[in-house]
Amino acid sequence: MTEAQQRSVPKPVFTDAEAGAKEFPDSNARSFNYYTPARRKQTHYEDMTVEVQPDPRHYLSQGWLYGFADGRGGYPLEWTALKAWGSDRPEPKRFPGSGGKGYDWPALGWHEFRDPNEEWELTLYRYNANVVRQLNQNIQNAQQAKAFDVWNRNWVRFVERNLGAWMHVDHGLGLYLFANANRRAPTNMHNNAISVNSMHRIRSAQDLALYNLTLSEVVDGFNGTAHLETWNEDPAWQGVREIAEQLTAIDDWCEAIFAANVVFEPLVGELFRSHLVMHAAPRNGDFVTPTVIGAEEYDYAERDLRYTRPMFQLLTDDREFADHNRTLLMEWMSTWVPRAITAARTLQPLWSQPEHKPPRFEDGLDAAKNRFAGIVTDLNLDVPKELAQ
Repeated sequence: MTEAQQRSVPKPVFTDAEAGAKEFPDSNARSFNYYTPARRKQTHYEDMTVEVQPDPRHYLSQGWLYGFADGRGGYPLEWTALKAWGSDRPEPKRFPGSGGKGYDWPALGWHEFRDPNEEWELTLYRYNANVVRQLNQNIQNAQQAKAFDVWNRNWVRFVERNLGAWMHVDHGLGLYLFANANRRAPTNMHNNAISVNSMHRIRSAQDLALYNLTLSEVVDGFNGTAHLETWNEDPAWQGVREIAEQLTAIDDWCEAIFAANVVFEPLVGELFRSHLVMHAAPRNGDFVTPTVIGAEEYDYAERDLRYTRPMFQLLTDDREFADHNRTLLMEWMSTWVPRAITAARTLQPLWSQPEHKPPRFEDGLDAAKNRFAGIVTDLNLDVPKELAQ
């Protein structure tokens, strides 16, 4: 038997240099105070979003931590032609001992934006999970009640071709327009709102794809691949296809959001969803499809448009660049409104396809134009003359 060798273990020595060692007046605070809240008291949403993406004009004393091959770093403000207060200020010169302070708050006008939906990671998952759960229950209940058996052949053909075609719009805009704009926006408040908008479109495309698969199984003669031919070859859809592809090619992230949410959606998206599908479906014995397409309608009308308004109102009312921004937005409308009106009118033959017709196309288009005019007025812009086409 030999005695175990005694080992000496270094004892920890606290030098008061470790993280959290020093006490400050707000060491026990349960909220952040490094930003100015929009209202008297900061919200949980602001704690989760404001200054999460730093800016060397305010903090980040060492400059951007990452860059691109051409030498640009972070989130260049020239990724949009619109400007906000302070956009033309040079970045503060940084050197050892200069500290992290940049300009007085707001570092630049973009940081004033707050999403009225207060979207962040938790709200995104919670909302979309609730939507998908409700849609699945609606479709399962319809299957049990044999609700699809009463569809007439004309309506089956309408759904398999046209509802599936809209899935391509949702997928393209969600993945290639909004997701791209999210990366280019200069603050985390913009990033969150736009990325949630992207997820709404992608989820809607998935909803329609899964609905298409279900109908292929439960409806006799339903052709689940008909939407491909419709999207690629049907003349009635080529106007929508053309503008959707043009939207995904926009380089300026602000123009992309403006053209999609302010111009395309009220003049084409709501026209198709609200004034055609949701009106025609009940007349043809279909009370299930409106719940699927209505979820996307709510996404846009009550959430996506809700953040878009204050985002552009800040820019049209900007203390320094209001005139510049209004002029540029009017130029963008002169480009995109004629394209949207052309795409909308190209869809007109769809109104005659169901056996039991929806209200007149011209009535729906007039309602869509009035809706668009109201949105434009809210943004302190003039209604473009191109709307009369």
